Amino acid sequence: MATETGTERSLSLSSPGRWIESLSDTQFAYLLLTPCLILFGVIAFWPLLRTFQMSLHADLLYGPERIGPFVGLQNYVELLTGERNAALPRPFFDPSQIFTSALTVTVIFTVVSVFFETVLGFGQALILNQEFRGRRWARVAIILPWAVPIVIQGMIFFLLFQPTIGFLVEPLNQLGVFSSTPQANSVDSLIIVIVADVWKTSAFMALIILAGLQSIDRSLYDVADVAGASKFERFRTITLPLVLPSVLVAMLFRTIGAMRVFGLIETVSSCSTVPSLSCLVVQAFSSSRYASAATVAFVTAAIIGLVVSVYIVKFADVEGAGGF
Repeated sequence: MATETGTERSLSLSSPGRWIESLSDTQFAYLLLTPCLILFGVIAFWPLLRTFQMSLHADLLYGPERIGPFVGLQNYVELLTGERNAALPRPFFDPSQIFTSALTVTVIFTVVSVFFETVLGFGQALILNQEFRGRRWARVAIILPWAVPIVIQGMIFFLLFQPTIGFLVEPLNQLGVFSSTPQANSVDSLIIVIVADVWKTSAFMALIILAGLQSIDRSLYDVADVAGASKFERFRTITLPLVLPSVLVAMLFRTIGAMRVFGLIETVSSCSTVPSLSCLVVQAFSSSRYASAATVAFVTAAIIGLVVSVYIVKFADVEGAGGF
């Protein structure tokens, strides 16, 4: 029987079908993902590059051109040192104005909202993972806030805390929690926005964490029961380690969304009262400061990219530790 020569083998592998068959499963998966990655790169990275290019120019408030002459990294230096704050609708970062600086407001909103959403979502997922009568209706009740559009969600909390018609303003004011006009107060408005966000998106966290809980092998709990493990020991040694990757994925998605918050703030209060980073970009753009808006937008994208990198590293550590 004749053997295949090296030349014949290379020619046979040069055909598309033979070449694809020679790929490993991982290489074939990347091949299938290539069109999506190219499309994602064009859609996501081209606007990002264009934004960075605009940020290297000066603001031009008058004239037919949208941006002024090339100034290099001067916009970034002035933004990070606080020199640009006076030209912006709200300061980018000012330690003396924690609740009116875009960066600190965004960080506070992100940390507090994601923390409570994770805790409440985890609790909801643990409840929905149990077998009980009416579980289907309980899932609908928990998931229902997630289906509410942002505009309607914002109007609900706007009306709840409107001084003239909101029934929560007077009792909370008497308790000393809020002022008599909470929607005109930066601290009060930030709390209201956080509560509104937690009310809606804790259901999203619950859905992702519930999917992680239901993927756990039930035989592990049977073994733990035979070994005499308590409920807390089962949670600590089985549930928490195995569901932690799902929790991190849910936290990653919510962190990205929280750092881009805009619509909820605008409908509940206003960007002037609760100035997030996205609000600052929109306000600067609306005032024809296109280069400043591009600078803030690119810095925001860089911060989000840094946070995503931290999550990815942490996720890799969790996946690699203990054989999870």
